[in-house]
Amino acid sequence: MIERPAHLSAADPANGGTQEIESATRRLMAALDALESAVERRREADRDEDELAARIQALGADRSRLADELDGSLVKTRKLERTNRDIADRLDTAIGTIRTVLAEQGRE
Repeated sequence: MIERPAHLSAADPANGGTQEIESATRRLMAALDALESAVERRREADRDEDELAARIQALGADRSRLADELDGSLVKTRKLERTNRDIADRLDTAIGTIRTVLAEQGRE
């Protein structure tokens, strides 16, 4: 707040504008305080937005990594399924051959 000289007072008729100046000064100080608070809130909001953007970017990177891992897993799964089918076919052939050999030996 603005300090005024001791010889000036609000009751001094020669100084009728002092009260208006003090009132305007108080309003100005209140407006400055409100402005400072608004600036601080905006800074906090900007920090929050920056943090959110960083989190979104990290989530995007995680998503890409997980998608790549999933693609790799799907390729492995398909290979295993083909291998399992191949093994099952070979086992069926071997079982058929064994049955044929046992059947022929049983007739002898």
